[in-house]
Amino acid sequence: MHRQRVIIRTLGVATAVALAATACGPQKAEPAGSASSVPSASAAGSTPETSPSADNKPADASPSASPSPSQSAPEPASPSASPSPAVKAVMANGDESEQVRELQARLKQLKYMTVAPTGFYGSKTTAAVRSFQEKNGLPASGSVDEATWKKIQSLSKKPTADELRPPTVNEVAAPDPRCMTGRVMCISKESRTLAWMIDGKVVSTMDVRFGSENTPTREGQFKVEWKAKDWTSTIYHTPMPYAMFFSQGQAVHYSADFAARGYAGASHGCVNVRDKGKLATLFEQVQVGDKVVVYW
Repeated sequence: MHRQRVIIRTLGVATAVALAATACGPQKAEPAGSASSVPSASAAGSTPETSPSADNKPADASPSASPSPSQSAPEPASPSASPSPAVKAVMANGDESEQVRELQARLKQLKYMTVAPTGFYGSKTTAAVRSFQEKNGLPASGSVDEATWKKIQSLSKKPTADELRPPTVNEVAAPDPRCMTGRVMCISKESRTLAWMIDGKVVSTMDVRFGSENTPTREGQFKVEWKAKDWTSTIYHTPMPYAMFFSQGQAVHYSADFAARGYAGASHGCVNVRDKGKLATLFEQVQVGDKVVVYW
């Protein structure tokens, strides 16, 4: 508190009002329709894959009733009923591995996927594999067997490090016109990305999330009012490292909650960043007075 009083006394009355509203802490639940909720699959392929929900379990997943004494127990399947090695799946829905990441990068090269590789084999990867199989005369199972994997490898090249782990999971949106001049943190709510731009050129990019419907992140053109490498919310008492304040207590800052839970949560209005290393570099480059543009 002593450190906060010193900063407030130094920055003056106007900033003191902003400091009093440094309310950005993680919210545990995100109301429907919030700005930071996960977009649908139609949102330009910007949504990373997630694990299938429990609602996708087959209807016969529950244990069946025990047979009556008059019913004969079913015979165990013979060994010959198991899949032959020729059609055994190499990768399938629910898998998570570096091989899956490579598969996704190769499918993106071939224009069957638009999202960045995540390493998790979910519904988007299943649909992309099935489409590839259909167009190449292979059994359209949606799972990758040996024949499918060899065909994908033959039609694509070994992914580079940047293809396997691109700068952001989300694809960066076209910059707002206000971002094309000067030094600006260009923040798109639609693509959920922050692009650090100087004179119209993108220097670095990172994934971000926003406030919920009840505590939205303000849109418009602002400027960086002040910075704090180590800061704690004065209302929620949660850490806000590398905070760059731009609008009445709202700031761009690192969020451990975002890093851990992704878009399952939301902020109380701040722009959360989950890549601490990237934000630390950006924090050193951004100056008080630099422009901040938040737009859809």
